[in-house]
Amino acid sequence: MIRLKNEKQIDGIRSSCKLLSAMYRELTPLVQPGVATAELDQWARTWIKKAGGKPAFLGYGSPENPFPGALCISVNEEVIHGIPSKRRIAEGDLVSIDGGINLDGYISDQAFTVEVGKVSREAHTLNTVTRECLARGIEAAKAGNRILQISRAIYSHAREAGYGVVHQFCGHGVGLEVHEDPQVPNYAHGPNPRMTEGFVLAIEPMINLGTGDVYVLDDEWTVVTADNKISAHWEHTVAIFRDHTEILTCL
Repeated sequence: MIRLKNEKQIDGIRSSCKLLSAMYRELTPLVQPGVATAELDQWARTWIKKAGGKPAFLGYGSPENPFPGALCISVNEEVIHGIPSKRRIAEGDLVSIDGGINLDGYISDQAFTVEVGKVSREAHTLNTVTRECLARGIEAAKAGNRILQISRAIYSHAREAGYGVVHQFCGHGVGLEVHEDPQVPNYAHGPNPRMTEGFVLAIEPMINLGTGDVYVLDDEWTVVTADNKISAHWEHTVAIFRDHTEILTCL
């Protein structure tokens, strides 16, 4: 069931999103060679607590295997849901960071990919195209359009560049829970509801240098490319209004 948000709820989600983006602006310069991903996660936990929020992803999932971090930090061939660890970032890495904040019951969700130092031309181009895919998806996210118009916009731009598009994971509704209906695929498949005022969506292209196929590691969280080639991930939370669409997160 799609939960349409009223003005008060969107105000709360907007506040959470602005807080998350503010944290990212301070976090981004810390993504440097030699830094362990667990150190970034601990920094984020402290920042969120001081700001009066809670990490929305920490403990998310099943009681048997809750996500152990405040941030998903995925490096190179890791697509999404990378668990913060002792792994140290290296020059030339692509580091995708995905996080959310629960602020008074309102949930934000945003992801971006950092190019660490001097990256290869193919890594830079992949990251650029993935961010362009997000922009094109957001352009299609407006009242009167259907969800799969977002999907087609993302997919067509990625495929024109020759990249693989992840099918097994997708964007989603957000705001009152971490994951809500509807699903927002990055390729045109599945339910196709018409967007109306009150939709709040997390649009998040996950684009791979090679194949779009992925698999999940034994930790039951980390998603990696099937061919071990690099991946990039960008995401914004957006709210649909009758006459415009607002990007609630920003960088």
